[in-house]
Amino acid sequence: MRDRLKELIASRRWEMTIVGVIVLNAVTLGLETSPAVMGRIGGLLTTLDTLILAVFVVELTLRIFAFRFAFFRDPWSLFDFTIVAIALLPASGPFAVLRALRILRVLRLISVVPSLRRVIGGLIAALPGLGSIIVLMALVFYVFAVMATKLYGETFPDWFGDLGRSTYTLFQVMTLESWSMGIVRPVMEVHPYAWLFFVPFILCTAFTVLNLFIGIIVSAMQEEHEHIAEADRQAIHDETGIILEEVRALRREVEALRRSQA
Repeated sequence: MRDRLKELIASRRWEMTIVGVIVLNAVTLGLETSPAVMGRIGGLLTTLDTLILAVFVVELTLRIFAFRFAFFRDPWSLFDFTIVAIALLPASGPFAVLRALRILRVLRLISVVPSLRRVIGGLIAALPGLGSIIVLMALVFYVFAVMATKLYGETFPDWFGDLGRSTYTLFQVMTLESWSMGIVRPVMEVHPYAWLFFVPFILCTAFTVLNLFIGIIVSAMQEEHEHIAEADRQAIHDETGIILEEVRALRREVEALRRSQA
């Protein structure tokens, strides 16, 4: 029975059913944010939400029964278990804030859809490299923030009055959000050569360090894809070897049968 249950859980039809339930849950949770919709069909949406949660509980129960302790050794299964467990916590009184966390159930799409799992796997694999880039960016921000505070702190205290304000302002400049008309040009009206400070900062951060982020993530995802492809090729090779061995065994049996009849 457990084997048949494992086949059912691993089937494409089961996967698509769970995906459909998750998408439906995402729609109902979005509609609950509208007072007009809640005034009309609020009871229906609440009932649907309860039924969907019951489906998730039943699905997890079946998976635990089918895989036993192997379920708790799988990180994605633990992720699903945590998401559903949060939804089961009481959302009243001091725990009313947990109602907002129900939308986390939509994140179960990550564990259900294999392509999304590969993306997250690539991001996790990129974390060691990203750590080095984060340290580099922190150093760049610190150096430029100290310089900005000393250069422009007296004339623009709201933007560069201390190290924290300078760091936040430089972060805005790095994102290129109103950096020219909102910050740099007003500063240049008092300090005409301020562009010699801001342009190199933008080149170092927005166009160099952030591209390093992207490069490391893309490289990690490519390695993850190659690892999965290699595992698939190895599985096909092993399966082919088993089939060839069975064919050889069958051929030996046929030869033995011919000899016995001769």
